[in-house]
Parts: sequence; structure tokens; C-alpha cells
Amino acid sequence: MKKLSTRNFVLIALLIGVLVVLGYVNIPQPAGLSITFNMIPMAIAAMAIGPVGGAIVGGAFGLISFLQCFGICGYSGMGTVLASINPFLAFVQRFFPRLIDGVLLGYIFRLFWNRLRMNISFSCAVTGFMAAFLNTLMFMTSLIWIFGNTVYMQEKMAGRGMMAYIVATVGVNGVVEIAVSTVLCAAVGYALYKAGFIAGRK
Repeated sequence: MKKLSTRNFVLIALLIGVLVVLGYVNIPQPAGLSITFNMIPMAIAAMAIGPVGGAIVGGAFGLISFLQCFGICGYSGMGTVLASINPFLAFVQRFFPRLIDGVLLGYIFRLFWNRLRMNISFSCAVTGFMAAFLNTLMFMTSLIWIFGNTVYMQEKMAGRGMMAYIVATVGVNGVVEIAVSTVLCAAVGYALYKAGFIAGRK
């Protein structure tokens, strides 16, 4: 048990290191958002360790996202504007959706792997898909819910409703992130299972 805990600690540290690196490789989009793959380390932690691992790495993802509002660990143009409006609400909007996402991914993987008895690659692929989907859904929903009435967001939305704005804004982002996250999580998850980082069925 002590050895397993040490291994999990090392894995979490490595995944957070990957998060820091990925923070500098975001791909900006015209709508002010960026294509990001930071949800992949979060999904890997959730698969290998469970909801606790997902929460830790998801929280690190959220913290890095907030720090990017100030040019630390990368840069977010939209985040900079939101932090100038209200830094506390910017933290809430960027941190908690990722934390919750990480927890949910741990349970999603367990559902498909342990309860539904799906094969490991499929279970990991679904977890990767949901990592990107939930990250986009919760990030955009919290963005509009918290900052939707600000002048900045009203100009962005240009009179469109919430769903119309989300679809128009994250179209390319969502497709790319979901595709990459699904494929990579399936491949990495299978490799981790073979290496003994993902436990067998209970």
C-alpha cells in the first residue's frame, strides 16, 4: 500500500509537470479561447488513481488556468480581461469546473471499467472523450453564468443566447480537443494498464 501511494504521488507530480508544459502550447482561436489539451493529464490521473487523483490534477489544471490570467504558466487573453473585472470570480470560473471535472472522470472510468465491464481501451477512450466534453461544457457554462452580464461578454455574445454562443465559439476547439483527448487517453490508458498503473477489475 505504501509503495502504491508513493507511485501514485510520483505519477501525479509528473502529470502536473506535463500540465505546466502544456500551458505554454495552447493554440489561440479568433473567439478569444484557445485549444488546450490540459484535460488529458487530468483524465490519466482519474483513470490511474481515481476521483482523488482526478481532483488533484484537475485542481492543478484550474490553478494553472487562473495563473495564465496574469501571464504565469502561459497566457490567456480572455482570462486577463476577466481577472481585471473580478479576480475572485475569475478564479472560481477557472478553478472549480476543472476540479469537479477531475472528480467526475474518476467515477466515469470506474463506471465503464468496473461496473459495465467494458474493455480497457474503450473505458479509457470514453474517459478521454468526457474529459474534453465536460471541460468545455463546464468552462463555458460557468463563463456565461458568472460573467455573462459584463460588457465584455455581452459584446462577445452579440445578442446570441447561451447555447448559440457556446456552439459558435467552441466548434473547432471542441472537435479538436475531443478527438485528441479520446485517442490519446485510449492509447496512454492501455499502456498504463499494461504497466500496472491501472488496477484490474474489482
